[in-house]
Order: sequence, then structure tokens, then C-alpha cells
Amino acid sequence: MTERKRSQKSRPNGKPDAISVLILHGPNLNMLGTREPEIYGHETLEEINKRLAAFGNRCGAIVESFQSNHEGALIERVQAAKMQRFSFIIINPAGFTHTSVALRDALVAVDIPFIEVHLSNINSRESFRHHSYFGDVAVGTICGLGSQGYDLALQYAVQPRT
Repeated sequence: MTERKRSQKSRPNGKPDAISVLILHGPNLNMLGTREPEIYGHETLEEINKRLAAFGNRCGAIVESFQSNHEGALIERVQAAKMQRFSFIIINPAGFTHTSVALRDALVAVDIPFIEVHLSNINSRESFRHHSYFGDVAVGTICGLGSQGYDLALQYAVQPRT
């Protein structure tokens, strides 16, 4: 697999734009904190998003989060990210990991580098969870580290590249 690189955008005055990261959460992640906490933890999605936004703010990055239980809404948000010139995407496709060619195609079409994140270790769970439609086109995949996986992905996304 070749590493997909993030290009640094510039404003018309030649100064680089702030790094902007879109964090996408797939179906059922709105139920974090109460849904199977032994697998997904006790932290809510709102708590995770606030922590990530605060980290982005400290780094001078723009961090925006979006969650949907609807595949089409996630696809439309990915497509809009291209027009909004996001630098990077972090996505937890959740159940769409194993089913959504359409969401994968949207990520490939916009050509924004992305990291796939999963709270649980999908490779140690049911066999149908072992296949991801995203891993081979992602910069990387982080799984099994709980919500800390988002933190690690965001740390990578905001690093300056040469």
C-alpha cells in the first residue's frame, strides 16, 4: 500500500490555510456511553468530540465532527468536505465498515487522506467484522484502543508534512 500524502493548501495570498480535520462517526455511535459499554466504553460521543475539538484548538487546527446513522448523509458530508477544502478525514464507519462500497467510493473520489478508526478490535470479534472496505485506501487504521484511537488519528492528522 502506498501512503497517501496530505498537500498543504494555500490561500490566494500564499499563506497556508489552517489544517482542517473532519471527523465522521457512523451508525449507532450516537449511543456511545450506553451501548454495550463493555465493548465501546462509557464515554459519550459528545465527550469525545469536545476533547478532539479542544486538542485541535490547541494545535491551531479546525476540527469538525459529524455523526449519522444514514449512509447517504455520510456520503454527502464526505463530498461536501472536498468543496470545504478539508485537509484530512478521520472516519469510524462503524457497521458500514463491512458493507459500504458507496462510502468507500466517496472517500476515494474526494481524494482527501483519511484514517479509519474503530473503538473495538474488529479483528478479534465476529468473522463478518474482519473485512473492511476502507483499510486498503486509508492512510492507516487504528482499532481496539477505545476512544484514544481518535486522539492518535488526530495527532497524526495535524502534524506538519514536508
